[in-house]
Amino acid sequence: MSTTREPLRLGTRRSKLAMAQSGQVADAVSRVTGRPVELVEITTYGDTSRENLAQIGGTGVFVTALRDALLRGEIDFAVHSLKDLPTTQPEDLVLAAIPVREDPRDVIVARDALKFTDLPRGARIGTGSPRRMAQLNAYARSHGLDIETVPIRGNVDTRIGYVRDGVLDAVVLAAAGLNRIGRIDEVTDFLSADTVLPAPGQGALAIECAADNADLIAALGELDDPRTRVAVTAERSLLAALEAGCSAPVGALADLLTDGPTNVKEMRLRGVVGTTDGSRLVQLSTTGPVPTTHEGAGALGRELAAEMLAQGAAGLMGEQAQ
Repeated sequence: MSTTREPLRLGTRRSKLAMAQSGQVADAVSRVTGRPVELVEITTYGDTSRENLAQIGGTGVFVTALRDALLRGEIDFAVHSLKDLPTTQPEDLVLAAIPVREDPRDVIVARDALKFTDLPRGARIGTGSPRRMAQLNAYARSHGLDIETVPIRGNVDTRIGYVRDGVLDAVVLAAAGLNRIGRIDEVTDFLSADTVLPAPGQGALAIECAADNADLIAALGELDDPRTRVAVTAERSLLAALEAGCSAPVGALADLLTDGPTNVKEMRLRGVVGTTDGSRLVQLSTTGPVPTTHEGAGALGRELAAEMLAQGAAGLMGEQAQ
């Protein structure tokens, strides 16, 4: 990097979670560049609209304003929750780093410290995610549970407030977000990936900058975690091959299977798509050698997507899109 001490400008959404994770990235970037980093708060349409996320284009609406600011040169780089990023990457922007992933699981915050399976009959569970609704309802159907999934929006405070105020019995959130804002102790149940597969890329951050800024790309690249990148590349490739957007009822998780503490043996990719009422799910997995290239990881995702489509996955998403 150049020796200038001029601050790097990091674009971030204004939510408490976005500010927390951007602050953590800012500290890391300062360490590797030796330059101060200032946060530039940007309001996105997804933050101001009260409409249902699925109807306004899914979580991708949080990304557009940040990317526009990057392209206009108002900021030097941006931090996104990777699960919010559309799978098509603009040619003039690059994901310079995907740092080590946080816990990718979904979690429950329920009244009376209840676990998911201990919720009373007719329990109302809040989530804005068709993916979570589909899998929670499918699990309930197959295990004799009686739940109602309720669509909600809002930040972490708002969502947990519904439980505190007795409006809902529980809400579903991402473990990674609660970890980053220091509220993981409010979780009453961690949902195993066998119960609910997370969103593709969940728990990972993406650091994006202009494709022509070679010095900054090189510096940010020091924060990249190759294992996280190969896993989320496979997950997002599956999402793209299903031709599904960020708000579609698709879950995916790539696990690195280890043989001992350091020897990574294989990668397992799991995918699911379903109707939001949980009446139909297509859930498949594939295991193979850990891909060593971006293309190899992408191929793994496309192969699993093809198997899912052959079992009727497209019809389940089509229902969701209407």
